[in-house]
Amino acid sequence: MHTQSMQIRQQDLPAISERYFAAWAAHDPDAIVALHTPDTRFWMHMGGEPVVGRDAVRDTFAEIFAQFPDFTFQTYRVIFGEDHWILDWALISGDIRFDCLDVVNVSPDGLVARKDTFVDAAQVQAALGVTA
Repeated sequence: MHTQSMQIRQQDLPAISERYFAAWAAHDPDAIVALHTPDTRFWMHMGGEPVVGRDAVRDTFAEIFAQFPDFTFQTYRVIFGEDHWILDWALISGDIRFDCLDVVNVSPDGLVARKDTFVDAAQVQAALGVTA
């Protein structure tokens, strides 16, 4: 086992993820990005490009809260790997609900280095009343 994996395991990914989920539940973009590396990367896989750096990621997360003011989420399951977790969840805001899957990579110092969010596009279109 290499040193990087040992360092992250010692930091306890479940505890790191719980702090991260709590910051999202609090709708606090500053608290969320405080848990990210300075060169963090966030990519919402819906045809756009990844966003890089804490400031840009913070702005993107703030936009999500503005778009979904009643943002909450339901966790279906969390699967932990050596240096990452996979979150199977649903975004809920008012009458809107759609499933998402996050792949979150954690740096050796316990900060989120990369977050990829995959959404169920058909559910998003239906929830937002968009026709294909």
